Amino acid sequence: MQPTKTLVLAAAFAGLAISGAAAEWPEKPVTIIVPWSAGGSTDQVTRVIAGELSDALGQEFVVVNQPGASGSIGTKGALDADKDGYTWTAGAAQDLGSYGVLGMLETRIEDWNLFLDVANVSVVGVNADAPYEDFGQLIEAMKASPGQIAVATAGISSAGHNAIEKIKNAAGIDYKHVTYDGGNPAVISTVSGETEVTTQLAAEQAEMIRGGRIRPLAVLSESALELDGYGSIPPVTNWLADFKAVPNYFGIWTPKGVPDEVVAKMSEAWSTRIANSDKLKSYAANRGAQFAPFSGDDAQARVMPAIQAFSWLMFDAGKAQNSPEELGIPRP
Repeated sequence: MQPTKTLVLAAAFAGLAISGAAAEWPEKPVTIIVPWSAGGSTDQVTRVIAGELSDALGQEFVVVNQPGASGSIGTKGALDADKDGYTWTAGAAQDLGSYGVLGMLETRIEDWNLFLDVANVSVVGVNADAPYEDFGQLIEAMKASPGQIAVATAGISSAGHNAIEKIKNAAGIDYKHVTYDGGNPAVISTVSGETEVTTQLAAEQAEMIRGGRIRPLAVLSESALELDGYGSIPPVTNWLADFKAVPNYFGIWTPKGVPDEVVAKMSEAWSTRIANSDKLKSYAANRGAQFAPFSGDDAQARVMPAIQAFSWLMFDAGKAQNSPEELGIPRP
């Protein structure tokens, strides 16, 4: 046989072997990196998803917590991993899409295959012993003592940070930013009195609100939040009429470049198992989240408003290292 033909056949067989291996995905446990500490909103919902995917695909999906640098360290771990479908990461699409603007990680939202599970809303919650009975009183106090009232968040680019920055911009206040490696420790700091306020997600505050350890003053939405076991939390628009809120979608993702068969299998699992998951629906209802099992181009379109809003908010505030426009993020 001629050398050229030998090489062609060898390449063809190699291609078939790769395709066959990908078609059998997953043949071993799949890792989902949660780039935040245990107990936070990302960790909570990802463990629900991991259990559902393990059952649907017949292979274990293992959640590994790798917090640090507002989620960018764990996310980079997935970005740098082999593109074989065995390493995923999780979080808020808003964070993923704004890392490049903040100079934390060289990536864009279009670089990822997105699989969304829920949309979360932030709640302005205060320590149960704090003197603020409603959101208006807190705003008055922040105006009277600019930069003095401590607000706990999961760090730069987190949902809590985005929330308090929006409030700062809309209400003309300032605050003392205290950051933690995840939403759960941020909430605990407010429960303990280390900070007075947290603006983390309803999913992270729900148990403490139901237990009377945190007093919810407002939800960053244009309508009230009905939280199971508590009742109604008023919308921020009761005090800031022009406040614009956009959905903050969470999910799991893996970088573009993994075999098409991996994306196809996950898409099938998402449209059959996840889209009909009673466990995910129950989680969403219990945590004040919106059930949102979207993927593909639909997911890309849905996450862009939050990415645009946050990226340009940071740029206009002088807290971005790169222009959103240069990274293909148009001003909203």
